[in-house]
Amino acid sequence: MPADDAVAAESVGADVRASQRGDRRAFERLYARYGRMVHGIVIARAPRTETEDLVQEVFIQAWTRIGTLREPDAFGGWLAQLARHRSTDALRRGRAPEPLDPELAAPDSHHAEAIRVLALIRALPEAYRETLALRLIEGLTGPEIAAMTGMQPGSVRVNLHRGMTLLRERLGVDGAQRMPGAAGGSS
Repeated sequence: MPADDAVAAESVGADVRASQRGDRRAFERLYARYGRMVHGIVIARAPRTETEDLVQEVFIQAWTRIGTLREPDAFGGWLAQLARHRSTDALRRGRAPEPLDPELAAPDSHHAEAIRVLALIRALPEAYRETLALRLIEGLTGPEIAAMTGMQPGSVRVNLHRGMTLLRERLGVDGAQRMPGAAGGSS
């Protein structure tokens, strides 16, 4: 593990332990570090109009349950699981993802294209949906996704590659063309 990654993991562990003792500032640092990850997980599953509320619900749940986390270094994976469950619960309660009609939802063409891509991402198999949302919507790199979610780096790479291949097929884009709104490569 590179030195920067070790320092980051130590910092997360320290902030989790401080949060478990009731330190709100430490929890705010965790929120700042993991907010994009939670947003990406939620938006890949839940209604776009409910995303912000669900993200807040995930962090409220994390704050109230952080004392149950036995391994502070596993915080990212634990939080990702809370986000997945909260999104699934929202769907069960009838908060179904809204149909994403780009023509109705977005007057400008870039926004319409983004909504179309999001709809296609949501239609992908579960294994690819989350990693693509974290990469394309939240702008996280493959190593950042692995570190934050607790996934293996190789699994993230495979999911990104296979997911991008399927997404390109569904968009009618060949592999050499740049995806609309893509933030660089899939690293």
